[in-house]
Amino acid sequence: MLRNIDINMMNRLMEENEDAKNIITQLLKNYHASVSMIAHEIRNPLTLVSSSLQVMEVQHPEVKTFSNWNQTMDDIQFMCSLLNDLTNYNNGHSLHYSVFQIERLIRNVAVSFALSLDAENSEIEFSSQIIPGMSDFTGDKIKLEQVILNLLRNAKEAITGRGTIFLKAERIDDNIVIECRDSGCGIPEDIIEKIFEPFFSQKENGTGLGLSVARQIVTAHGGTISAYSSPGSETVFTVTLPV
Repeated sequence: MLRNIDINMMNRLMEENEDAKNIITQLLKNYHASVSMIAHEIRNPLTLVSSSLQVMEVQHPEVKTFSNWNQTMDDIQFMCSLLNDLTNYNNGHSLHYSVFQIERLIRNVAVSFALSLDAENSEIEFSSQIIPGMSDFTGDKIKLEQVILNLLRNAKEAITGRGTIFLKAERIDDNIVIECRDSGCGIPEDIIEKIFEPFFSQKENGTGLGLSVARQIVTAHGGTISAYSSPGSETVFTVTLPV
C-alpha cells in the first residue's frame, strides 16, 4: 500500500523529470490494476461463502447457537467491508466529472443523515447550516457525497449516548468550505496526524480506510481535508474545495 510520503516523492519526481513521469504513471496504472484484480478475485469466493452461510442459517436456525458462529459471520462481514473499502481507496483518485449544485448535494446528505438518526431513535442532536450562494460545482458528485457521509458517520460513532453533530457549508471566496463538528470522545493529540493513513483505525471493527479514501477524493478535487480535536470535548473536520 502506497503511503503519503511515497506519493509525495513520486509527485516531486514527476514534476522534475518527464521520463520519470512517464515511468511512474505506467507503474501506478499497473499498481491500481493489480489491486483491483486481487480485490475482485477475493471478493467473488468470499461472497459465495457469505451467501452459503446465510442460507445455512435460514435452513438450520440452530447453527446460531453454535460456538463461534456469530464471530465467524462478523469476521466475514468485516472482510467484505475491507475489500469494499480497499476498492474505494484504490479508485479514490479517479473522478467522474459533472456539473451540479453542491449546495443541494450537501442539503440532501444532511436530510438523509438526520432521517437515519430518527430511524435509530438516536439521542444525538444533529443540526446543519448550509449557506446559499455556492453556485455550480464541477466534480465527482457521488464521491463527494461519500466524503460527507463518511465524516458524519465517524462523528456519530464518536458519540456515546447524548451528543451533538453540526454540519456547516459555505462558499468563502473561491472555495467551498465544509465543516463537520461533533461533541464526541475526541482524538488524542499523539495520533491525530495518523488518522488519514491507510489501515490506521481505533475502531474495534474499523478497516482504517474511510478517512484515507476521503482524503484521496478531496485531494483529487484539488482540495484539502484537516482535523482538529480537543480530547473529551469535540472534533472538527474541515474540507476545502476550490470552485
